[in-house]
Amino acid sequence: MVLIGVNVVVFLMALASGGTAGKLVAYLGQHTLGRCELPDGRYFPGVTQAVCEGAGPSSAYFAPGVADGALWQLLSNGFLHASILHIGLNMLALYALGPQLEVALGRTRFLALYVVSLLAGSTLVLWAADENTLTLGASGAIFGLLGATLVIAYKVGGNVQQILLWVGLNALITFTVPYISWQGHLGGFLGGAAVAAVLVYSPRGPRRSVVQAAGLAGVVAVLAAAVVLRLLTV
Repeated sequence: MVLIGVNVVVFLMALASGGTAGKLVAYLGQHTLGRCELPDGRYFPGVTQAVCEGAGPSSAYFAPGVADGALWQLLSNGFLHASILHIGLNMLALYALGPQLEVALGRTRFLALYVVSLLAGSTLVLWAADENTLTLGASGAIFGLLGATLVIAYKVGGNVQQILLWVGLNALITFTVPYISWQGHLGGFLGGAAVAAVLVYSPRGPRRSVVQAAGLAGVVAVLAAAVVLRLLTV
């Protein structure tokens, strides 16, 4: 419920600042390369900050990308949404999947699952999406919850067919509906599945929490290495 509240508050803040054409989205949404933004939502890609502020229109401003050091965008983009429908669908999915996983894993582990799934989605976006594409939305984290649900259901011997049907339906939507980031969805799903595997397959015993923490740190380290490697090639 706290995550839903944070998403709603950020959505309202972005809406008040101009929506997808506003500065808040330009600074917090994920794009690999910096861009020269105009108040009407248009932008000039491949322009340096000096050129944007010196030779661009007087109303233009430079929005840094991940390659410019705006690493916060890898996380902040997951709390932005483009429309009421966008946030409504994502929050409905979070409300449907979240409580069960939170009960099964505990609040701290659930939060780790959510955040790492979001970062995994952002990392694949960094690698596979166009460098000038603006990506935003909680769907990477939501798909991580879906991947975790599948892993946990398999671990406890539950009925995974219904979950697989849900996964297949969402995959169909992801790859057939335009303007959906398949990179964020796929990366989040794989990240969530990896986190859940670490949590539920760690051997039971007094050191289980230590093993889980080490496993999660390993997943985060792999993501961090992937981000660094990608930025070295930009």
